[in-house]
Amino acid sequence: MIGYLLIPLYTRVFIPSEYGISNELYAYSSLLLVLITYGMETAFFRFSAMEKDNRKVYSTALISLLASTVLFLIIALIVARPMAGLIRHSDHVEYIIWFALIVSMDALTAIPFAYLRAVNKAKRFATIKLLNIFFYIGLNLFFLLLCPYLIKKGLFTGIINHIYNKEIGVGYIFISNLIASALTIVLLLPEYIGITYSFDRILWKRMMRYALPLLIVGFAGIINETMDRIFLRFLLPEKIAMAQVGIYGACYKISLIMTIFIQAFRFAADPFFFAKAREQNAKQIYADVMKYFVIICSFIFLIVTLYIDVIKYFVGEKYYEGLPIVPILLIANMCLGIYYNLSIWYKLTDKTSFGAYISIIGAIITTVLNILLIPIIGYMGSAWATLICYASMMVLSFIYGQRHYYVHYKMKKILGYMLLSLALFFMSKYIHFETRFLQYIFNTILLLIFTAVVYYFEKSNFIKKPVSE
Repeated sequence: MIGYLLIPLYTRVFIPSEYGISNELYAYSSLLLVLITYGMETAFFRFSAMEKDNRKVYSTALISLLASTVLFLIIALIVARPMAGLIRHSDHVEYIIWFALIVSMDALTAIPFAYLRAVNKAKRFATIKLLNIFFYIGLNLFFLLLCPYLIKKGLFTGIINHIYNKEIGVGYIFISNLIASALTIVLLLPEYIGITYSFDRILWKRMMRYALPLLIVGFAGIINETMDRIFLRFLLPEKIAMAQVGIYGACYKISLIMTIFIQAFRFAADPFFFAKAREQNAKQIYADVMKYFVIICSFIFLIVTLYIDVIKYFVGEKYYEGLPIVPILLIANMCLGIYYNLSIWYKLTDKTSFGAYISIIGAIITTVLNILLIPIIGYMGSAWATLICYASMMVLSFIYGQRHYYVHYKMKKILGYMLLSLALFFMSKYIHFETRFLQYIFNTILLLIFTAVVYYFEKSNFIKKPVSE
């Protein structure tokens, strides 16, 4: 949530075409991060749960990522200039260098952070993550607000002129990220130097066999999540493309509550699901998690869509034209979250190749639909492509998952809650009142209806029955 509070700053400091640069380059960095971590994080969780010697798994995974990341960084620095030209940023080779360093440092933190999650060191995990965020925000505020203000007022200009250059502009977002990532590496040094390094080649080969299909899963997943920005950049006329990327990226962020919840869920899901796998009622737990996940996502969907006239102030006025994509992307992200719930079947049964197949199908759908729809309806095409992709992946994972690892999901309730939230949304969309105040009252009543229905059907799960003598 704290990190997302920078979006109002960015969308007021930068015009859409400038903010679009940030969205585009972070899309590339997401693809690279998945590539250079190659599923090793999930493999670490899996083999930590299987192997008696957790330290051996940690050391082997860490050495593997250290070696591959150093190789990546060397190659990235060598090809920085031609790469900048390829993505139409030939005047800013420094962007490529900065992002190569950012991605490399983020990759090096993947296994230490996974280790902290695996051994339940939540306080240290959260502390380092929050320090990273606070430092990143502080640097953004310093470069984007404080420095311009001090120069305008003629204060400390001698010092400021040595550390601030107005021409860098959106580049200060990347510089702030770079410094914050370096700080994270420093904070995680105990996880690097506090172990005995040993590399088990046999264990590594087993981990790689498990991880490589997950690389395909992750890479295809990132294509689904971020390639729409890149498609918009290259499929729309060049004079409007970057502005459209900026508008799309900003309005995508309006669904932040759903995104944050799903991110938090992903942090907890893998270690939690693997830890529960050996319990007799594991499948019942998975079914309950799915049901409550859908309830929360449906509630978030209604909050955002019913109060969009207030939530829209999260971004600058120049970006309001993209608001129609918000409901579509909220539903898309709900489908993605359900897919993450369902994906436990192929991770527990070591059938990770199925995850790769499903993700590849999703990536194909994303690619084809973006190419077909963007030239016709612009970023609305990207939004619909995202929804169709995630919904398809969700359905495929459910069908194959029930064949290989049957879980009795409460489908009537799950579908019922989703359809109810959609019905209430359309009621709000097509029933209008003269004043905004009356509209908010009506929308609040709709939200209370959903809450009441959930309480009616779920209250038995929260009321403790007396223990019989």
